[in-house]
Amino acid sequence: MGAEGRVSAADIRSSLPLGASTFYILLALAGGDRHGYGVIKEVESQTGGTVKLGPGTLYRLIKQLLADGWIAEIEGEISGDDERRRYYRLTPRGRDVARAEAERLDAVVAVARERRLLPALATF
Repeated sequence: MGAEGRVSAADIRSSLPLGASTFYILLALAGGDRHGYGVIKEVESQTGGTVKLGPGTLYRLIKQLLADGWIAEIEGEISGDDERRRYYRLTPRGRDVARAEAERLDAVVAVARERRLLPALATF
């Protein structure tokens, strides 16, 4: 692990590819701190309702993401919200991993465009 809790490029590569649900959770938290139900609703919104994380799946993955140091639980109550809610935040390590997965998927989409499975991007 490098400075400031960042993972090395080799460590990141060994973590890829991410499972879709894991990546959706990281994407949801990249948009800001959220509690579990907020993550579920954000993933549903991101996917137009096509992905619905169940609580069991969400909390199993959150436990793993916490153990991996990709997310952190935020201490204290947030803006008068229910004090029983646990809020989560993407860590610098988690942001690095999410970025690497986005770049990996971008390369996959580029190949799909090259093979004409997707339309070419418009150029100006």
